[in-house]
Amino acid sequence: MKTLLILLLLAPAVFGQSPFDGTWVLDPPIPQKPIAYLLAQGVFHSSDWADVEVNADGRDHKVADGDYWDTLNVRVVDTRTVQIIAKKAGKTMFTELTQVSPDGSTLTQQIKDTTEAQAVTTETFAHRIEKAPPDAHLISGSWHAYQVNRSNNGSLITYKCTPQGFSGETPLGEKFDAKFDGKFYPVEDDPGHTLVAAKLLNPSTVELTHKRKDKIVSVARLSVAADGKTLHVVFENKDAGTTTTFDFHRQP
Repeated sequence: MKTLLILLLLAPAVFGQSPFDGTWVLDPPIPQKPIAYLLAQGVFHSSDWADVEVNADGRDHKVADGDYWDTLNVRVVDTRTVQIIAKKAGKTMFTELTQVSPDGSTLTQQIKDTTEAQAVTTETFAHRIEKAPPDAHLISGSWHAYQVNRSNNGSLITYKCTPQGFSGETPLGEKFDAKFDGKFYPVEDDPGHTLVAAKLLNPSTVELTHKRKDKIVSVARLSVAADGKTLHVVFENKDAGTTTTFDFHRQP
């Protein structure tokens, strides 16, 4: 989630007018990996939340200190609905409300990201592909996403490129400014303290390497289409071992 947002800050610089210059709008990617939950006998587990297990009792529980949360709070709202709150140093970072349809076949996942100056919301719709185990909460099982909606304030990015480097800024205040020298530069206003190094492969393609706590967490390759209207991204999540492709389109 945050990794994708940080990725939006980055674009290469070339001499003259860069094909990356301007404002871009994210086409939210649909997760290819199934969404998996298990809530049984009062214990919650999900691969989406770093494979931790916590009691679903509505209390904050300490988990391994991650980049964006160190406690999880899971509360059963009713037989079809569960709320998850992730905090870092006592501050609420993400709130997820997940609800299953009355027939048990469709899941709606609403996530509010409050790590920024304004909340960013993402809504994901998924079909069931694996039934819940006996006596487990209805959200349990595996789900295949088919639609993702993201709030506009978390989808816009403006790039400015120069011969020496590149910079990017979102409406929420995240900033990045780097030289093409192979060094890592910080993303400002990022609670995960991400660092980024950029390599210009050609005038319309750049490879970006992201690091946190001296560990490479992702590598992304961004390419602008020949017509200049689409920015294609191939994103490798090193932690999860997954590769995702998605696009931006140029704002008119």
